[in-house]
Amino acid sequence: MPKITVAEHAGACYGVQRALDLVQKVAREATGAIHTLGPLIHNPQVVEDLAAEGVTVVSDVPAEPGSTLVLRTHGVVPQVEKTARERGLHVVDATCPYVKRVHHAAERLQQEGYQVLVVGEAGHPEVEAILGHAPGARAVSCAAELDGIELGRRVGVVVQTTQAKPTLDAVVSELMARAGEVCVINTICEATSERQKAARELAASSDVMVVIGGRNSANTTRLATICSASCERTHHIETCDELEASWFAGAEHVGVTAGASTPTAQIDELVASIESLCTSLA
Repeated sequence: MPKITVAEHAGACYGVQRALDLVQKVAREATGAIHTLGPLIHNPQVVEDLAAEGVTVVSDVPAEPGSTLVLRTHGVVPQVEKTARERGLHVVDATCPYVKRVHHAAERLQQEGYQVLVVGEAGHPEVEAILGHAPGARAVSCAAELDGIELGRRVGVVVQTTQAKPTLDAVVSELMARAGEVCVINTICEATSERQKAARELAASSDVMVVIGGRNSANTTRLATICSASCERTHHIETCDELEASWFAGAEHVGVTAGASTPTAQIDELVASIESLCTSLA
């Protein structure tokens, strides 16, 4: 039986747990329909569980006065919240407080006259929400994308909370060579940094790494990429049903980590499933 180690920092972060607690409280107390604007978090199993409790996902602000609309952890553009309140909806803001910090930083930089750049993935809901708080801002996922942007003299930078620090460093380094003044507000979430560091260290000493979390989760996908750099036998799964016994053949040390949208119960289930598979190989 191989040794199975869970990364020191893994699984649901503060913002995710806060959102889940808020929604579960609403599910217990609300009398009308309950919706989340987009998936509450990037974890399909959690979203399915919430649906079973009557919490449905909508892609636009509904016109149902008296119903409850939960704003997802990734945040929304200001107009969306305004529209929801104008339509008479009860709005529950489950935006992660650390994401809110990025909104405020982008707004402040723009108010101070900076051209705002968001280091992050264009199209990701968190990035779209940040851009909505600083109209005219642009998103770049890497330094090479700066080639398509006409830069002003003063550039302000904020970061998607789940980005990797080396990506931010590369963008800033390139900006320093191109702009007269660069003001950087590092808004990478500490929980993200801790998870990435712990995953990197565990992968380096493991024969097999298993990363559990939604494939639509940016931070989980990034964990899998980080682990793959140190451990060739890295597998990213959403559910334990995807595990294969052959992955663990000959392994002496199996590492486990999980994205920030993965509840502890899913990690515990994963460890138990790996133990069961490895027993069958013995």
